[in-house]
Parts: sequence; C-alpha cells; structure tokens
Amino acid sequence: MAFLDEHNFSGGPGVLPSSVLQQVQQAILQVPELGISLLGVSHRSDWFAQVVAEAESHVRYLLNLEDDFAVLFLQGGATQQFSMVPMTFLAGSTSPANYLDTGYWSHKSLPHAARIGPMRTVWSGYARSYRDLPLQHEVVYDPGAPYLHYVSNETVEGLQFHEIPGLDSVPRVCDMSSDFLSRPVDMKRYALVYAHAQKNLGPAGVTLALVRKSWLDQTKTDLPDFLDYRQHLQARSILNTPPVFAIYVVLLVLRWLRFEIGGLDKMQAINAAKASKIYNALERLGDDVKIHAQPSCRSQMNAVFHFRHPEWQQKFLDLSQKAGFIGMEGHRSLGGIRISMYNAMQLQAIDDLVEWVAEFCRQPG
Repeated sequence: MAFLDEHNFSGGPGVLPSSVLQQVQQAILQVPELGISLLGVSHRSDWFAQVVAEAESHVRYLLNLEDDFAVLFLQGGATQQFSMVPMTFLAGSTSPANYLDTGYWSHKSLPHAARIGPMRTVWSGYARSYRDLPLQHEVVYDPGAPYLHYVSNETVEGLQFHEIPGLDSVPRVCDMSSDFLSRPVDMKRYALVYAHAQKNLGPAGVTLALVRKSWLDQTKTDLPDFLDYRQHLQARSILNTPPVFAIYVVLLVLRWLRFEIGGLDKMQAINAAKASKIYNALERLGDDVKIHAQPSCRSQMNAVFHFRHPEWQQKFLDLSQKAGFIGMEGHRSLGGIRISMYNAMQLQAIDDLVEWVAEFCRQPG
C-alpha cells in the first residue's frame, strides 16, 4: 500500500492547514488588497499594523483574555523566553523561583534562570527518564516564590499536563509552545504564557507572549529595549523589524482556528480523537512497541514510542517515508519514533497512518 499524499508528522515545524497554505501561496505573489508580494510589505505600513491588531483580537477571543493581558508578537523563540522571564521577574529576588523539570525542554530552561537569580527545581522526572508528570500532592511549592515555571507539553518525551500545577497564589509562567491553542485554557490562572509558532501557529520566526500588565508593572528591572516586555507593549509588537511573513501566516492560522474549526472546544475534540486513534493503534500492537509516557500523562500532540526490536526502528522510518509518511524520527536525545499530531494534522492522515502501522507490523521478519 502506498499513499499518494505525503503526511508530515514532524515534531516541528508542524504541518499547516491546506487552506492557509493556499492563501500564503497567493500572498507571496500578491497580497490581494495591496497588489504587491507579502515579502515586500513594510513593517511600518498601516496594513501590517492592522495584521498585528487583528491577530491579537483573535487570540483574545479564542482564549477569552482579560484586558489585563498584553499580547506580544516577539522573536527569539521559546529559548529567548527562558532568559527574558527570569531577567524580568527574578533578577534581584531573594526568594527562589520554582521550576518543574519534566522533560528535555523544561530541563533546558533551568540554567538560564540559574544565571539570573535564585531558583529551585521543586520536582524532576530526570531519574525516571521523564516518563511521567508530578501529581499535585507530590510537589512542595514555595508560597513565597516569585513565580512557578513549567512546560505544558514535552514534545521529546510525549508528556502533557492535563491539570494545571502549582499554587494559585504564586504567578504561573508556562511554556505552551507545542500545545498552545490546541485546547481551552483558563488564562485567569496564569501570569505569563509564551509559545513559539512552529507547532500550532505558523512558521518559525515569531513567538507569542501573553503577559499580565499588572504583574509586569511590579518589575523594576532596567533591561535593553529588545528584552523588555514593556517596550514591546508600548511599540505594539513593532519595536524593531518584525517577521512580517511569519506574523501574517499566524493571522491566517488564527482565522482558520476561529472561523473554520469553530474555536478551542472543537479543536480539542478533534485533537482528542486523533490522539485516541494513534494510542489505541499502538496499544493493539502489544509487546511489539513500548510507549514512552505513562497513560495518565500522554500527550495529545506527540506520541513517542520504541519498537521492541531496535532494528525495526530504521526499517519503519525508511518504509514509512516511501509510503508517504515523513518526519517521524524521534528526537536525537531519545531516539525511537515520534508521531506529532498538531492542530492542522487531519483525521484522514491519522487514519492512513494507523493503517500503515498495522501493515508494517504484519510484514514477515
């Protein structure tokens, strides 16, 4: 069996909606209302200011954001946020910020904070190879901490929080890069959420940061303009030359999510159905595969597993690519197979993959 359409199950950049790709194709040649290529549009134009404003309005609608939240379109990816957060909210503090170490990416954030001020890892899954997430009663949080930082979805290990950790009295900071806008979120319980675009939002090059202005007003840190949330807020996300192309694509994805999908409740239902199909298919293979994450914290965005026989790994990847399924190599730190199911991945592609996995495991040898 061979599928005519290639399906991109890559961990990132993720697949984009087909309707968005068609609009991007047109805009690269000519933005309909401007008559010139998107790639030549000035970031100082009134048209682009309207793009940023509309994109912000869709984010506010989808998440039911309070006016206290600033919506910023930044650069530098989530990695820059690893430093901007402690530089803004930890520098000068005598109390340690609390960090959850739940996987590859949350572990990456720890040294960035430690360079800036006191921090404490209140829970780590490192010794258990990041196979599960902490239950609320397993963690002793500091009620006086300046903030709690965690990653909502670990793409490398296929782990996802299904409940919000921490204390409501301590500001929560969450890296939602790989599951942002994949499900409803109670933003009233957060002080800052950030997400780079290249999973569910658009191409690489832009990062969304949603930060409470009232919390930001409490900081007195004197930072370079480019690293200061307040400067970006004052400039309405056009402090310097922003990635016009990437932000425009994000706008198209936000329109798709709001008007074609119908909002986050419907997006969550679609994502739950996709994940259920994949995990059920893997469970049916019994001992032939080992799913990395424990059942209670498996991700709806990334399913990570190993075949029982190591030699099957590369054979599966090689044959999958020939059959039209690409991007399923596990992260270099963990290996194995990773099936990413971001928002734009269609149910039909999941059905095709489930059929292919079953066929692969039926093959002699």
